[in-house]
Amino acid sequence: GRVYATVISGHSLPVYIAWLAVPLTALVLARTRLGLRLRAVGESPEAVAAAGLSVARLRFAALAVNGALCGVAGVCLSMAQGNGFLRDMSAGRGYLALAALIFGKWRPWPVLAACLLFAAADAVQARLQGVVLPGIGTVPVQLIQALPYLITVAILAGFVGTARPPRALGKPYRPTQ
Repeated sequence: GRVYATVISGHSLPVYIAWLAVPLTALVLARTRLGLRLRAVGESPEAVAAAGLSVARLRFAALAVNGALCGVAGVCLSMAQGNGFLRDMSAGRGYLALAALIFGKWRPWPVLAACLLFAAADAVQARLQGVVLPGIGTVPVQLIQALPYLITVAILAGFVGTARPPRALGKPYRPTQ
């Protein structure tokens, strides 16, 4: 019906792969040895090293996969917006992605929910441009375009303090001997 026609069908292959990546990532992180190691390297690299595993190798592998997925996302973004690269085409989406990660507390399913919330705000701002609101008139386009970012700031304002990142996030690991 209508939901299938407007929401589910008509997307490119990478969109469907991205939808499958969320449960796959959740499964790998929660139920596999690799997931345990990846989580451990973010929380306690000392424990990973004590188990005889290479912290640098695990972190580099995770970074390489991350970089490859970001590259694919960039290609999908450029192809979705007119089959080519445009300056400022990402338009702050990296900020929204980081906010979704914080809002989702570094867990795949809550991060997906945050991404859907921010995507809905982006869709609303695209629909509201040029609309005349009763009693208000035409809202400036710049204010409408800022809507997803304003919503993000409002959500994160009271939320950042409760989100706890992985303990070793952004900290270089220096083995002790």
